[in-house]
Amino acid sequence: MMKTPTTIGKLTTASVFALALLPAFGAAADQGSASAPADTSATASTAAATEPTDTLTTEQFRSITEEGFIYGLPLVMNYAIMNEYAVDKNSGQFKAPFNHIKNLARVFTYKDTAVVTANSDTPYSFLWLDLRAEPIVISVPAVSKDRYYSVMLADSHTYNYGYIGSRATGNNAGSYMVVGPDWNGDKPDGINKVFQSLTPFSFAAFRTQLIDSADMPNVEKIQSQYKAEPLSAFLGQAAPAAAPKADFLPATTAGIKANFWNYLGAALEYIPEADEDKGIRAKLAKMGIGPGKTFDMKALSPERQQAMIEAMKAGEDKVTTYLASGMTDVNGWQVGSLPGDREHYNGDWVMRAATAKAGIYGNDAAEAMYPLTRVDANGQTLDTSKHNYTLTFADGQMPPVNAFWSVTMYDGKSQLLIKNPINRYLINSPMVSDMKKNPDGSLTLYIQKASPGKDKESNWLPAPNDTAYLVMRLYWPKPATDALSILPAGKGTWQPPGIVIAD
Repeated sequence: MMKTPTTIGKLTTASVFALALLPAFGAAADQGSASAPADTSATASTAAATEPTDTLTTEQFRSITEEGFIYGLPLVMNYAIMNEYAVDKNSGQFKAPFNHIKNLARVFTYKDTAVVTANSDTPYSFLWLDLRAEPIVISVPAVSKDRYYSVMLADSHTYNYGYIGSRATGNNAGSYMVVGPDWNGDKPDGINKVFQSLTPFSFAAFRTQLIDSADMPNVEKIQSQYKAEPLSAFLGQAAPAAAPKADFLPATTAGIKANFWNYLGAALEYIPEADEDKGIRAKLAKMGIGPGKTFDMKALSPERQQAMIEAMKAGEDKVTTYLASGMTDVNGWQVGSLPGDREHYNGDWVMRAATAKAGIYGNDAAEAMYPLTRVDANGQTLDTSKHNYTLTFADGQMPPVNAFWSVTMYDGKSQLLIKNPINRYLINSPMVSDMKKNPDGSLTLYIQKASPGKDKESNWLPAPNDTAYLVMRLYWPKPATDALSILPAGKGTWQPPGIVIAD
């Protein structure tokens, strides 16, 4: 069981699922409460007034609020992030306008304190897609067979609806067309594959493997060849009429606390109703929550306001409980996988909310797995201020992957990378050839704050003078049909070995 599940206000245990580049924001349990700080961005809405809720009993109102909070949490998070990354150039988080790629080519170090559980394996490129006027074509270069890369496509439901890259499409050059929900047509010449988003606005996350810090120029060269262009430009044709300017309600991740229901209504304007959505969206409409509506909690009676606060807290608790029970303890490591596509969630709003809370925009299990731990094999907190530890992979028992694996060290309290004399923040599979193996063929990692000695330093994963938190990343894990696999999550034939106190 997960001992310390995440909260929205602070990315903790399972935040490694995420891109790990998203700002933390205030806890949602008390959203809309009278004490919540106001976000003046909400005043920019010209939406209609809240519909009366007098036809609902207080218990019905409470029930809808709880269900609606769980349903809406991922949609609101995605909507706020999209605004900060692709809409508001003054957000402080802005990456690039719609249909333009932003490459981030840098190695995270202990000096990076704004990002928890930073991923130093795969530098990111971001692309927010506006698919209303016409499809967008994503072109990728040929990438050497020994380098992993992926492009994950996620819609505004936060469903992963497709992959480009080493596992899904191979490492050859190619062009892939992403279309919106209303698109109908044939695949044009020169297009390898068509991906259809359920929503007109969508997100593409590029991950490019970094072998080591000296490898960054090679990553930058690959990133510079990623391309996004409208289909008309790709085909050399005249562009269709531009889509009308989207009238987004200004939103920030910090503003979710005060404006959850208005953000949800704004998000739903750009999320066509699916069959599995109809029930909850009809219920929300009875509360006056939905596209084109403004919700004013202060207009409710004190009884309803209290019911809403309690219901949102109950929804938050359900999500937290799901997270706490959704992982399997394997030798002290927490193993599980929540992200997936529409079919994977199958209308399970609690699972979808838990996934977003654990780390929005996480990979499917087939693409990556993320065992994580704060404890040793006996369940005792890893305290590298008091103990030295070892992690030993038996001969033939390295993490089973088609791409690569890594083990990254973080401070147990801050979840930041560790300042250390050799500037090493992780050990990954490309490093194994330079490491010393034991006489029986096993590989031991030395997890401690001080050097284990020059003869063992190649196998040293520097640790904090405090508690420790480790994340193992398995990119393109071997399938469950192989002799060794971490899949199915928590039930595979391969298990991460436990960390033990050194003699």
